[in-house]
Amino acid sequence: MSPTLLFSVIIGYFVLLMAVAWATSKGANNESFFIGNRNSSWMLVAFGMIGTTLSGVTFVSVPGAVGQQGFIYAQIILGNFIGFILIAYLLLPLYYKLNLTSIYTYLQVRLGFQSYKTGASFFILSRTLGATARLFLVVRILHDGILQSFGLPFWVTTLIILGMILVYTFEGGVKTIVWTDTLQTSFIVGGLIITIGYLLNSLDLNVFSGFQAMEAKGYTRFFDYEVSSNSFFVKQILAGTLIMITMVGMDQEMMQKNISVKTLADSRKNMLTFSVIFVVGNMLSLFLGGLLHVYAADQGITAVGDHLFPAVALNYLPPALSIVFIIALISALFPSADGAITALTSSTCIDIIGINRRKDWNEARRMRVRKGVHLFFAALFFVFVMFFRWRDDPSMISVILKAAGYTYGPLLGLFAFGMITRRQVRDHLVVYVTIASPLVCLLLDYYQEYLFETYRIGLELVFFNGLATFIGLWLISLPESSQSSELVENH
Repeated sequence: MSPTLLFSVIIGYFVLLMAVAWATSKGANNESFFIGNRNSSWMLVAFGMIGTTLSGVTFVSVPGAVGQQGFIYAQIILGNFIGFILIAYLLLPLYYKLNLTSIYTYLQVRLGFQSYKTGASFFILSRTLGATARLFLVVRILHDGILQSFGLPFWVTTLIILGMILVYTFEGGVKTIVWTDTLQTSFIVGGLIITIGYLLNSLDLNVFSGFQAMEAKGYTRFFDYEVSSNSFFVKQILAGTLIMITMVGMDQEMMQKNISVKTLADSRKNMLTFSVIFVVGNMLSLFLGGLLHVYAADQGITAVGDHLFPAVALNYLPPALSIVFIIALISALFPSADGAITALTSSTCIDIIGINRRKDWNEARRMRVRKGVHLFFAALFFVFVMFFRWRDDPSMISVILKAAGYTYGPLLGLFAFGMITRRQVRDHLVVYVTIASPLVCLLLDYYQEYLFETYRIGLELVFFNGLATFIGLWLISLPESSQSSELVENH
């Protein structure tokens, strides 16, 4: 497949995104950038959020992992679905009642100003690590498969991609992203279905015989019943639930889109619809992964892990299918990166800098600060992508989920303490608790074979991290006051 043609497809796709951005950013201001003026359609948000959560990791890394793990990832998907239900009925009502722009404002209302800034800081760290890991995966494929042939070094490819993202998100923010994510989700889901259809036809299989072929190669194991295993089903369902609660329900990027919907009822419909599409999309990715490994064995393809799907798509599929893959891939790239940069900008401006608290700043100055922060995160993304290039892990989904256990755990503990208890923390000590908890979990993870004999900590690390944070907050808290009791009752 001609690299020039594929690069032309990328440029054409970007022009389409720019047209959408231009149409949606007319008259944009900080409110439309941060929360889309709270008039987003729940149907558009639900469908568009799929693009953000599926990302290049689900599109490339999940299928690539089937060769080693089979369909074990379905355990996490089941946990994710439970997490979505809990978000819809526990967290969304809270956010709407408080009429939040930043969800971390809840921590200020319930626990204190330092708790609020600590929670926002952990989100910024978590989202930066997760989003740049996802971005790296796709940039690596685009560079190795297309742009490298033009003699461009990896860092130039990264700058080109980040420049594209920056251009179409710079003005419109959430208002633009809701629409572009919808467009991109259509291409992602379409790409999955078209590729599955071609592989089935190429192998002379249907859905049922395709599943049987995967089963014959041992790819169809859904549940792990070995208690001591990292992938024991109870551990993974629990981890999937908690990871989704934190990575979506306590994540400004995802909730920023949800609270841009007019009413709680519509936002809840958005979340429940999104959860169903999310499960279907991930199961399609697993099925595609099984087909890719069957096809690779049939064709003698040696690529494994994250490299398998790109190798098949760019070297073995017809040109039209290669184009479909590239469009779906860049559609998976942009939603995870554009939403992250926008959400990080929002959280830094509102939570850390406090532009809404600075009454002496006019709208023009607030907009200048917001744009400066936006540029800063684009530069930071570049640095982290280059770091992941240096590390070059063969399975980025493992890296992302592992990092989430360490960085989202304190957020889980903070929100859980605020919502479950009536106690009031010593606010100035909260930051020390949230730093200590991941360090304790790091020691647990490192010395687990000495501490737990046959038990091995897997993705449920986020539970232990959240629990350690919760216990730490309890130790630095005071019995409920009339003020804290009233706050809890109101929430």
